[in-house]
Amino acid sequence: MSSLRNLLRTVALAGMSAALIAPAAVAHAEPSPADLTRRIETSSAELERVVESYNKLREEIKTNEASAARLQARIGPLEQQAEQSRADVTELATTAYKNGGLRTADALLRPGGSAALLDRLSTLDQLTRQRQERISGFTADQRRLLDEKAGLDATLKRQAARARQLAAGKKQIEQDLAKLYELRRQAYGAATERPEPKAAVAEAKNVPAVAGAAGTAVRYAFGAVGKPYVWAADGPNGYDCSGLTSAAWRAAGKSLPHNTRMQWGAVAHIGRGDLRPGDLVFYSGLGHVALYVGDGQVIDAPSAGRNVLRRGMNMMPIQGYGRVR
Repeated sequence: MSSLRNLLRTVALAGMSAALIAPAAVAHAEPSPADLTRRIETSSAELERVVESYNKLREEIKTNEASAARLQARIGPLEQQAEQSRADVTELATTAYKNGGLRTADALLRPGGSAALLDRLSTLDQLTRQRQERISGFTADQRRLLDEKAGLDATLKRQAARARQLAAGKKQIEQDLAKLYELRRQAYGAATERPEPKAAVAEAKNVPAVAGAAGTAVRYAFGAVGKPYVWAADGPNGYDCSGLTSAAWRAAGKSLPHNTRMQWGAVAHIGRGDLRPGDLVFYSGLGHVALYVGDGQVIDAPSAGRNVLRRGMNMMPIQGYGRVR
């Protein structure tokens, strides 16, 4: 009987051990190619949002730098004006001290008749007004100078904060990239696609005949096919999505900010039926943008690890369409 109890106890313990071990074995099962693909797509979308936030910070820093330069350029002349005003006021004070000024009593008591008296009173009034104007001018110049300097200080402070955010954003992107590249190694055996220099040559036969600036932008985009996705880059050796569209239109003489959301704010919004080659296609959440090249096709820099390519524009939900003004 005791041996039967021991046998049952052994069987029960074995069953419990199997139950405990089985979930762990399942948890450590290798992900399927489909699972890896989904994870890569999710990670790529998340990374692109982070990259576009980084690009937005860079654009804001450019704006701050330009504002700071304009303020600094204005401060120099204002400092000179304030210094000149200060010298004028000092000269007035020195002259008044040396000459005793023109007092009303002196003007009234000096001989010369009523005409001379009126002249002296007029001179007194004029000098008084001039002195007051100079003092007021000095005060106004000083106030403008202080206001401009305060504006510059505020701009530089914002710029320093943006720079700190930029550094933190870059660190986050590098961490996200490392995870994404590891997923790509598991799924495809390589972290990135090989650049394809000959891809643009092969695509040359597909370039549509488009006139004007839009044609220049389209030809530029075709010339970028096969080049690698490089985050925060706008060419000529690599691009992210908004970097490609801004570079293409820069070649056509138009300035677009290197950020998808800012580009959405800069273009004229159009309907799908109005699309022409050179227009921009924006995707849901404004985390991605592509250049329309006709026949339902776009050229875009897809995501980290991939190359610029031409593909159907419906590869993800579309937010809207824009025409560069």
